[in-house]
Amino acid sequence: MTKIYLVRHGQDQDNANGILNGQRNQPLTEIGKEQARVLAEKVKELDLHIDKVYSSPLDRAYFTAEAVTEALGLEKPEKLDLLIERDFGIMTGQLQSKILEMCSPDIIQAEVITYFLSPEGAETFPQLVERSKKIFTWLEENAKYETILLTTHGDIGKMMYAAYYDEDWKDVLLKFHFGNSEVLLLDRDSKPEDRHVHKTDKQYNK
Repeated sequence: MTKIYLVRHGQDQDNANGILNGQRNQPLTEIGKEQARVLAEKVKELDLHIDKVYSSPLDRAYFTAEAVTEALGLEKPEKLDLLIERDFGIMTGQLQSKILEMCSPDIIQAEVITYFLSPEGAETFPQLVERSKKIFTWLEENAKYETILLTTHGDIGKMMYAAYYDEDWKDVLLKFHFGNSEVLLLDRDSKPEDRHVHKTDKQYNK
């Protein structure tokens, strides 16, 4: 399979305000724009030889992806609906601080994030794993490139990692944090523990 670099978008308004965004379409903050710029420069500095960039259709992901294509002189990102963030159901637009109140005990508490598992109307993590498999199938059938960069989101991004390396989704939720504008490597010739290509110095809200 093609080598894949998986990027989470920069900080958006909901992240900054402690709001659960899901598929809400809020713009990047000034911090998020700077994170996207730094990310693009890091990708260029590392000389990753990106052939094609695909993005979630949401603005926060697309703007981040566009920063990379501009820095590398590539064609604009192509939107891929499968890369959109998890549908948060009734948690969409809620304050992060309400997760315990609204979703306990059906949660997983990681180091940085409290994950809700199955509130009404939300995609479950097993469903995200299945969507991730569809992403990889689509790429195999349609994206004939050696190296691809995908700009996406926190929950679906981690489940793409789980699906790619065939790891248990619960283990992946606890294993690492996928912060704003960070880059993960998905590559059969690399070890899963070597996942982070670029990490941000400071973590911002989910």
